[in-house]
Amino acid sequence: MTTATLKIPAQRAPELVGQTVVVIGGSAGIGLETARQARTEGADIILTARNPQRLKEAACDLGAVSSAAFDASDPNSLAGFFGSLSEPIDHVMVGGAGPRYGRPLEMDSDEVRRAFSERAALVIEVARNVVGKVRPGGSMVLIGGTGGRRITPGYEIVSAITAALPALTASLALDLAPIRVNLVAAGFVDTPLSATLLGDGLEARRAELRAKLPIGRVVAPADVAALAVHLMVNTAVTGATYDIDGGQQFVA
Repeated sequence: MTTATLKIPAQRAPELVGQTVVVIGGSAGIGLETARQARTEGADIILTARNPQRLKEAACDLGAVSSAAFDASDPNSLAGFFGSLSEPIDHVMVGGAGPRYGRPLEMDSDEVRRAFSERAALVIEVARNVVGKVRPGGSMVLIGGTGGRRITPGYEIVSAITAALPALTASLALDLAPIRVNLVAAGFVDTPLSATLLGDGLEARRAELRAKLPIGRVVAPADVAALAVHLMVNTAVTGATYDIDGGQQFVA
């Protein structure tokens, strides 16, 4: 008769201890969940968002070291925020508003310019401001999508931005080196923004995805956040686009 020795795995040490993570668009959804998971990994958190009250609540809940309410699409406000940081930071996650739907030929010229430029412009402005603020080996994590890869009427602008972000990510990875730049491309994620966009159609969409997706469930903010935090931790990854959509792009 033999006696087996029970091996208890050693507890994993938090991987972001001593590091500071800035989340732009961090008061709800994917941004808030990424901040929460980074905090669990030992990071100090700085949150930004447009809505002051919601931001205050999120910062208090997380124990953020600071927060700043401003519109990140305004270059002057964005530059002012980064200029106010007195200490170096390690990672910046760029969340932000959801995609713009609508047919370009039915939009006026100003709407078309905003729809095509606002996401790329935000990424570029953040990249401009992280120079000298993010420590070497730190990272920018961008949030994009996979839905626009299937060409569909009404999604022309979404498709164009979906195609542009991976190339922009790879280019910035070279321009900002040794700061790393990576893109998380998500499909449908069950966030408060999704609920606002779909309204009464939210439950039907959830049921449809549970039935169709290879993973058999809807992607949650925590799923995307886990990938975003991994890209902060893994110092060998830069210029990459990582899909996280539960296989949504492969099913009708």
